[in-house]
Parts: sequence; structure tokens; C-alpha cells
Amino acid sequence: MNTTTTYQVEGMTCDHCVRAVTGELLLLPGVQRVDVDLGSGAVTVTSDNPLDRTDVAEAVDEAGYALAEGS
Repeated sequence: MNTTTTYQVEGMTCDHCVRAVTGELLLLPGVQRVDVDLGSGAVTVTSDNPLDRTDVAEAVDEAGYALAEGS
């Protein structure tokens, strides 16, 4: 069963930002798809199972960005 979760990511301003965040999130085990809405900062992740928020935050941090508080 797939799980889809949307997070708010701060600091993305261009296509390079989108590629960096997408690339890091796709490295997480079980992640199948990442959709980014650059205008709103919404990042929707589809995975095999629910992801640990800490793992997502670390992946986004590795890309050079941060999850918004409460997302």
C-alpha cells in the first residue's frame, strides 16, 4: 500500500532547488515518486510505507533546504 505525504520546504527558488530536493528524497528507501510545487514549496512524496519525518528532514537538509515547522 502506497503512502502519500506532503511537506513544506523552505528556501526553494528555482529548478535546481527542485532537482536537489527531489534527488535526495528519491534516495530514501521505499520512495517511489516526488512532486514539487515550487511556488508553494509543497513537496509531495509517495512511498511504499510511511516515512520517518526525521529521515525526510535530513534528506531535505542534505539538499541544502529545510522542512517548515509543523509540516
